[in-house]
Amino acid sequence: MTLHPTGGDPHRFGTEAFYASLGRAFVAMCAVVPLLFLIEALDQGLALGLDVAAGIIPLRIQGLDGVFFSPFLHHGFDHLYSNSIPLILLGTFVLAAGTRRFLWSTLVIILVSGLGVWFTGAPQSVVVGASGVIFGYLGILLTRGIVERSWWNFAVVLLVGLLYGWQLLGILPTDERISWQGHLFGLLGGVVAAILFRRRRPESYGPYRPESTLTLP
Repeated sequence: MTLHPTGGDPHRFGTEAFYASLGRAFVAMCAVVPLLFLIEALDQGLALGLDVAAGIIPLRIQGLDGVFFSPFLHHGFDHLYSNSIPLILLGTFVLAAGTRRFLWSTLVIILVSGLGVWFTGAPQSVVVGASGVIFGYLGILLTRGIVERSWWNFAVVLLVGLLYGWQLLGILPTDERISWQGHLFGLLGGVVAAILFRRRRPESYGPYRPESTLTLP
């Protein structure tokens, strides 16, 4: 980890480095969503049938590749619109904690959520959408608040809960059109990722050297 004398710790709330990291993460997540819209536009405009070709089909080998592809596909623009804002919001706060942690955490969430759907989903169904990843990011922030003793992450989860708390019902089998398995296993994947890739606080930062960048292991 690198601390800059003028910017401070990018993981510490209130520092210049923290806000800079948050801003870069927001821009990056805002760039992801147009790509999802482009994929959906090509799928519908060219009648590619990507939902069936690359979605998760539970308990069928030909639907197993959907574990990796399904988060990038959606069942129409309404479905994509409903996922866009929470994906940007939660993804921003997860990405702000570090690009490498973000990428590895997202991979874990995709695997846990996708395989959970493949093993437990309704037969003959086709599951697509980024909501499993969204619930995974929620699980990351909640768990980081506990394992890293970060009140900042708790505050983010509280904010998201106030804005989208009703969507948490998505982890329950309340609507046969909604893959509650993807939501539940995504949340569990986020918990696992937060524990695996948690940030360990050093016991001491050592002497402060104002004339140079302070580098920590």
